[in-house]
Amino acid sequence: MPAASKRRKSDPAREAEAVVIGCGDGVKLRGHLWSAISDRSIGSVVINPATGVAARYYHYYARFLAERGFDVLTYDYRGIGLSRPERLRGSGYRWRDWGERDFDAALLFMEGQRPGRPLFVVGHSIGGFLPGLSAHADRITRMLAVGAQYGNWRDYAPAHRWRLFLKWHLFMPTATLLLGYFPGWRLGWLEDLPKGVALDWALQRGWIDPYPSAAERAGASKPFENFHAPILSLAVTDDDIATVHAIRRGLSHYRNAKVEEVLLTPEDLGFSKIGHFDLFHARHAAGFWLDTLLWLRDGTNPWPGKKPSEHLVFA
Repeated sequence: MPAASKRRKSDPAREAEAVVIGCGDGVKLRGHLWSAISDRSIGSVVINPATGVAARYYHYYARFLAERGFDVLTYDYRGIGLSRPERLRGSGYRWRDWGERDFDAALLFMEGQRPGRPLFVVGHSIGGFLPGLSAHADRITRMLAVGAQYGNWRDYAPAHRWRLFLKWHLFMPTATLLLGYFPGWRLGWLEDLPKGVALDWALQRGWIDPYPSAAERAGASKPFENFHAPILSLAVTDDDIATVHAIRRGLSHYRNAKVEEVLLTPEDLGFSKIGHFDLFHARHAAGFWLDTLLWLRDGTNPWPGKKPSEHLVFA
């Protein structure tokens, strides 16, 4: 998470209700519920953070959605932000837990809070991949996936691939094994990560990729069969991590969902630079954020002419 976001002087969470979400295995997650500022709610939105990004980063966007008629849940995965245990070392949390247990619990929590309302998901980075692991994914109405992928180093933009490989796939696991957790906060990179999560990401351990056989690859996608909601998948040309290749690798698991792809340039959004983390900054409220309402509210792709080439190759 960018260091600047850690230094925010104010947090709109004071306008929301602090909530506790119980997971099936007894873990308690903490988050905030933003009630729609409207006589009638359009539906409920669950916002899934990127790996190592605290939910507070999405609070301005959550308030924006609430002001436009949505009930919104922001929450921290186990081991992160407000859901961090007293002792992170030895917690045993894994990346897969964030989807199978944490997102699943968040989805059921929101359904219980707002019965009968459409359920929407906004997933950033890994947050757009995790919903496929939920046993209750069939209850989702629509998903907006922003830079959704799981950090396979082969898909990083070629000009930055080896720098990112050294950072996330050599340094991160080494530091994690030495300390028993990844000290992302101290390094100014992101939140601290549980050992299991950091190693799953850095080493791409078994449950995602790579798989030695076609049968194992098919088995990895099996939990996703319950996900049928339409997905609008967004990539930005200057995102070195979530390239089109990376996003297609991740979303290929959603075999029963209709996926619409969008590739935007920073200039399309009125900026010279976007990257992987910028789109949830408040400076996008009058542009990108407004556009996302078309998808969440109406199921309309705001950028119909921006589909990437089927054979796009990054240079």
